[in-house]
Order: sequence, then structure tokens, then C-alpha cells
Amino acid sequence: MLQPNVTVQPAAEKFMRRMVRFSENPAGGFRLTVSPGGCSGYNSEFTVEAAPLPGDAELNVNGLRVFLPAESRLMLDGVTVDFADTPTKSGLTFVNPNAEACGCSTAGDSKPPAQATVSLSSIKRM
Repeated sequence: MLQPNVTVQPAAEKFMRRMVRFSENPAGGFRLTVSPGGCSGYNSEFTVEAAPLPGDAELNVNGLRVFLPAESRLMLDGVTVDFADTPTKSGLTFVNPNAEACGCSTAGDSKPPAQATVSLSSIKRM
């Protein structure tokens, strides 16, 4: 079974461990499903499972069991999984060194926002 070359950063590992520890299956594993989409190129969903589901591969991250379905394994190959907790977002993040920048306002090479000019003479009191 194909094992992806995926890097899990310490913050992501901590988040995954907490999800498993405080679940109904503390001896189970973190099942991560990713699909195309979102600003980073990935949408993700996760569950905590007692055991891998049929077709899942089990990735060992410092003793943490991470279950990855086939499509997720292919998509995560070469990707770094991290965790962000900021005022604007909270959750798993994915860094793919081969992905192109998106057009959102947080992308480094995105276009500047559109600008509009308003003449002060057009503003009147009512």
C-alpha cells in the first residue's frame, strides 16, 4: 500500500492527539480525508476511528495512528500538514510546495484589490 511522503508538524500532531485522546476511541486513530478545493488547494474532514476503514493506510506519526484513505494518500504526497489558530482561521493547514498561489488576499503573488475613486463633491448632506 502506498505510503505518502507527508510531514506532520508538531502543532498538527498535538491537535490530532487531542482529538483522539478526548474521543470515544482513545486507543484509535485520526482519520484524515482531503479533497480538492479551498484556498490551500485542499478541503479536509476528520474523524476518530477505532481502526482503519477498508482501503485506509495507517501512518505512524510518533506513535499517533493516522488513517488515510487512498485518494487522500495521493493528494498528501509531498505535503506538510500544520495547524493554525489565528483570529481569522483555526484548523489544519496544508502546504504543498508544488502548488501555484491562489487569488485570495493572503496569497503572496495575488493581484492587488480593486480600487474605486469617489469625488468629494459627489458627497452631499441630506
